[in-house]
Amino acid sequence: MENKRVRLRFAPSPTGGLHMGGVRTALFSYLFAKKHNGDFILRIEDTDQTRYVKGAEEYIIESLKWCGIEPNEGVGFGDGPHAPYRQSERKELGIYAKYSKQLIDGGHAYYAFDTNEELDAMRKRLEAAKVVAPQYNSVSRQNMRNSLTLSEDEVKKLLDAGTPYVVRLKVPRNEEIRFHDIIRGWVVVNSTQVDDKVLLKSDGMPTYHLAHIVDDIDMEISHAVRGEEWLPSAPAHILIYRYLGKEDVMPKLAHLPLILKPDGNGKLSKRDKSGIPMFPLNWFDERTNESYVGYRESGFFPEAFVNMLGMLGWNPGTPQEIFSLQELIEAFSFERVNKSGAKFDPEKTKWFNQQYLRKKSDAELAELFLPILKENGVSAETSYIEGVCRLVKEKAHFVNEFWAGGSYFFIAPTSYDEKVIAKKWNENSKGVFTKLIEEFTALNVWDATTIHNAIVETETKTSAKVDLQLLRVLTSGAAGGPAIHDMLVLLGKEEVIKRLNSALQTLNSNS
Repeated sequence: MENKRVRLRFAPSPTGGLHMGGVRTALFSYLFAKKHNGDFILRIEDTDQTRYVKGAEEYIIESLKWCGIEPNEGVGFGDGPHAPYRQSERKELGIYAKYSKQLIDGGHAYYAFDTNEELDAMRKRLEAAKVVAPQYNSVSRQNMRNSLTLSEDEVKKLLDAGTPYVVRLKVPRNEEIRFHDIIRGWVVVNSTQVDDKVLLKSDGMPTYHLAHIVDDIDMEISHAVRGEEWLPSAPAHILIYRYLGKEDVMPKLAHLPLILKPDGNGKLSKRDKSGIPMFPLNWFDERTNESYVGYRESGFFPEAFVNMLGMLGWNPGTPQEIFSLQELIEAFSFERVNKSGAKFDPEKTKWFNQQYLRKKSDAELAELFLPILKENGVSAETSYIEGVCRLVKEKAHFVNEFWAGGSYFFIAPTSYDEKVIAKKWNENSKGVFTKLIEEFTALNVWDATTIHNAIVETETKTSAKVDLQLLRVLTSGAAGGPAIHDMLVLLGKEEVIKRLNSALQTLNSNS
């Protein structure tokens, strides 16, 4: 690393909920910053006031806190030496207007007075001329109303009259623009593919193209991480740094690969129907009246969510898949981030949560399971709840599955798996299980060994097999579950005998 202090920012717009792709951008920035003992900053880019959504900023802050990737400087996390960190507040300082004026004075930007009607007419003209991607550029600007086509007197009169205008970047014609991306290597683009970006809007607010550059310069950002969708805008940004004479402080760029749909066809959308959340926390979109379920509310552990995101588009170069946040910090590098898109795998996402669930102690899981038990009107000894967690966690991905997979530990069954009963329950079964109840009743010690011995003794005395799946169904109502002996031990001798007697009575009366 160079002597320049490593400083990375996550700079979302408060225009909606923070999608998991945005969280990944924040995560990779955080990992790199922490690996190099640098700073991780949260900056809110709220220049687009028309799309501002109430509550979005708070949502972003809460999401980062839940993920455990907290900035050490910025909105919601304490002011550093470069406050304020909201662009709307920074605009009041006049810094964007100052840099805009510098570009204009240097002949690298210009005033454009075109109305919406004139812009629409331009697009229609270009479309009629079979131009594939109509844009305001070095060619089309020559026929528009701007300070490049108007006389100085005309421009002055328009400005003095308060005529609405935007400031546009003056992109040179047919010039090669080269820049280096940490992930993609050298990128070369001809300026004919770059439009004259709006830098300052008619309301005086800067656009992303100017504001993020000014802020990155002012906040001494060393590396700028963003999604691949911003790659086409990068050449314009290179020009702005050059024209401001700030190429020497330009952050190193890293454009992350897209997160793709499970089938690999197209970018993952917040409306994806995989059944796995797309947002870290529950989000209600007030503009569309749509609600989105979050990872947190779906039962995911934040560590599992972060681990999963860390492996989306990055690989450690080893078979290791489970990483703590600290291990991710130590292993991370942009050199191992893929150029191509990363397929999102819903099943793998659940697998990550399962691995973290299994790593938690029975006491931790019991504490998480307790509210679910209360919702279902159930109470039990802590040690018993821990025992249930120990048995059901092996087949679960989430704690909220424990009730569906193990409610019979707390509530005796009133119905029994119909397929198993239809296939295995008969007159002979009645005799075998009547004898098994006798053998269980005679036991003085209740553990896996004595239960096994009682089953063997029953088989010897009845000359018939004790069907273990049928035993499971008669005691739990379910055809599957944890190891049968472990289940019986936890239920306890009295409860098992009570349940078997009840099952026999029910099945006998139905036959």
